[in-house]
Amino acid sequence: MKDTIDQNTARKAWMGLLAKAPEGRIGALLDATMARPGFTWLRAPEIGSTMVRGRAGATGAPFNLGEMTVTRCALQLDNGTIGHAYIQGRRKTCAEAAALVDALMQTDTAPTLRSQIIDVLQTERDSARATRAAKAAATKVDFFTMVRGED
Repeated sequence: MKDTIDQNTARKAWMGLLAKAPEGRIGALLDATMARPGFTWLRAPEIGSTMVRGRAGATGAPFNLGEMTVTRCALQLDNGTIGHAYIQGRRKTCAEAAALVDALMQTDTAPTLRSQIIDVLQTERDSARATRAAKAAATKVDFFTMVRGED
């Protein structure tokens, strides 16, 4: 029987936050937290595109929505830990910072990075979502019909 516990759930969560972070935000948070460690490029930042898929109503059959520009890279810290990054858009410096954070989150500095970078990005993302939802809610129109009693 297949294991139902995903060992990479936490990593998927922080990689998702890093991939969608605003431009320059990861690097700024990383630089405020610590000096950047030494590393070797396994794959220098490169720009490409990926196909984005969607589902009608989030339940229908998948379809190709279109292509999206991404920047990807991979690096290895001097201690041997490997970090990867895929970032939306054409942002090589952001991809480097995200790969560094990914690698460092797999070391003993993870608790510090979680509180100084990951939790901050999550809070900012939640705040942006709440603001967007409030703006959308302000435009909501409720239609109602009063029963006339003729039925």
